[in-house]
Amino acid sequence: MPADSRLQRIAIALTEQPADERSLEDWALWGHITSRTLSRKFVDETGLTFTAWRQRARLLRALELLAAGKTVTTIAIELGYDNVSAFIALFKRTFGVTPGRYLAENV
Repeated sequence: MPADSRLQRIAIALTEQPADERSLEDWALWGHITSRTLSRKFVDETGLTFTAWRQRARLLRALELLAAGKTVTTIAIELGYDNVSAFIALFKRTFGVTPGRYLAENV
């Protein structure tokens, strides 16, 4: 998590509502920070761009939902992906296996 209180507020909101599709500019406005500062400080404090951090937050939630027994389709919808295939492709790129295989091997 970022240390800056403005970024923490944004990060917490994203972890609580990972499907929120607000743009970086909208998040910056909501967090009372400029979009340039938000972008720069996110990298400085987390080592990830804002977009990459948001994507990781979604994937961490996906792991929680898989462990809770949710279906891949339900997870994709809950996390705000446009379609299930996009979610599965990102999951596989990140973890090296599909969500179904990950679940079978790890839970």
